Amino acid sequence: MTAGMILPVDVSDLIRAHAAELAPAERRVADAVLADPQLVAFGTVAELAGRAETSGATVVRLATRLGLHGYADLQGRVRADLTHDLRQATARIRQPAPADLPGRTAAAAADAVEATLGRVDRASFGAAVALLSARSHQVFVAVSEASTGIGLQVAVELGMLRPGVVRVLGNPVAVFRTLADLRPGDALLVLDLPRYDRWLLEVVDHAVDRGARLIALTDSGLAPVAARADLAFTVAGGGTGPFDSHVAALALLEALVAGVAAKLRGPAAQQLDRIESAWDAGGVLDDG
Repeated sequence: MTAGMILPVDVSDLIRAHAAELAPAERRVADAVLADPQLVAFGTVAELAGRAETSGATVVRLATRLGLHGYADLQGRVRADLTHDLRQATARIRQPAPADLPGRTAAAAADAVEATLGRVDRASFGAAVALLSARSHQVFVAVSEASTGIGLQVAVELGMLRPGVVRVLGNPVAVFRTLADLRPGDALLVLDLPRYDRWLLEVVDHAVDRGARLIALTDSGLAPVAARADLAFTVAGGGTGPFDSHVAALALLEALVAGVAAKLRGPAAQQLDRIESAWDAGGVLDDG
């Protein structure tokens, strides 16, 4: 990590770090914070307490338990999380460029990958790999418009390891025609970084309501797709230029694909052999 760089700790990370210390009522408040961060950002102590069916004093105790200075501090942190990395490219491009762009880009990419993979909960990672490896269920892959390239990459790679991998893309007619084949227990793998795509949130709601198991990669536990996720992973997306970086997201997706390959080693090897044989028979590749 770059010397002197301090990575921000968002509210979801604080809640996860202190989860074992929370009393049941405090846990309900924490769940309400994660489920509806806008309520915290723009609401009152009483409104949050009402949502969690507890008292205002419990709300304040939770903030203190997280190491914050009361509700105002909690509210400020949540607002900061909601606006983190939401600056448009038109604003970022007006900032002076670093003198050594290749070096700064390399450092930023290394920091992002380390921050992302370093804070992955290993039990959650194992559960995600198990969901993506379950050949009895389909895997639907849906990513935001800005992430189309790596969404295609992960769908292709998963599809080479197991059957039943489906990309969700196209206009609304095509998207919901694809989702018509979704069955309870199928996995939905979603990548959505700021600024969030509204159509993707509709896909998530539709799929989860029909029994899909959601694996979400996003920038914060307070992001819209994280609220309904069975398994949520936080991805660092800051870059050196005007656009968000996808390096860390790609690294985490590569780790998930590698996990599936390891878990399905026998049948995955057989499927790869069949694909290689088909390529050879068709003469479609040139190894140089």
